[in-house]
Amino acid sequence: MSADRIFSAWTADVPALVFVVLLGAGYLWAARRTRPWPPSRTVAFLAGLATVLLVTCSFLGVYDDVLFWPRAVQVVVLLMITPLLLALGAPITLLLAVVPGERLRRWGRGPLARALTFPLVISVLLIVPPLVIYLTPLYELTLRHAAVDELVRLVLLGCGFAYFWTRLRVDPTPREDHHLVSFAISFTEVIVDAALGLVLWLGPLRAAGYYEALGRTWGPDLRTDQIIGAGILWIGGDLAGLPFVGALALRWLRADERQAKIADEEPAPQGLWWENDPALAERFKRDR
Repeated sequence: MSADRIFSAWTADVPALVFVVLLGAGYLWAARRTRPWPPSRTVAFLAGLATVLLVTCSFLGVYDDVLFWPRAVQVVVLLMITPLLLALGAPITLLLAVVPGERLRRWGRGPLARALTFPLVISVLLIVPPLVIYLTPLYELTLRHAAVDELVRLVLLGCGFAYFWTRLRVDPTPREDHHLVSFAISFTEVIVDAALGLVLWLGPLRAAGYYEALGRTWGPDLRTDQIIGAGILWIGGDLAGLPFVGALALRWLRADERQAKIADEEPAPQGLWWENDPALAERFKRDR
């Protein structure tokens, strides 16, 4: 695969095109009806949709059934980058603004929604998909069956969006977990990325029979190809998570600033400190 082929090789992934057009048109229609709507949110959402086209219709989509590493790029982007950009677009806020429905709001605040967005559940949604894809027969199924491949991509997007939606909290969420929970999940994801990368780097070849049957005479050999893909999943996954960690730290800092401002605006307590402590105030009065 020469450098000129990287820029000239394109394919029309029809399901991806339909997905992007429908979501993009729906978002723009809703943003037009919801004014004023921040342009930065629209840019973030459309950029997320653009990444879908990049990994499915560019050379990555052309060679994802021939080489191991382009599919690794797709997994990282669809799980870590695309959902982050979509979540920054606040699509749920936009949906609630144009689709009046108290039932939808009640469901979003209900016990089922809170259970589905529990940190442990969200952690599983972020961490488990790559393990299932690469450590089970599912990987070869995605190579042999286009419908399975499209379904896996959709699941990656859904899992990633659920994570970034509940962690960034740009949109309303059923839970208000501390930001430290998000950092803990991110740290766990880094460890799992490293473990998966090592398994793919040192372990047996994935879908070896499929790739050998292709009879490819160009590009890296099967082992080198898988090592490159392992590095992308390991290092690329960690790098892809850095913008989220930065955004999370920024939101945490702003939340602390808001709390400090509220505390400064409240009147200063009168009397001695133990008289203002809720746990000691009543006892202090009794002793007097």
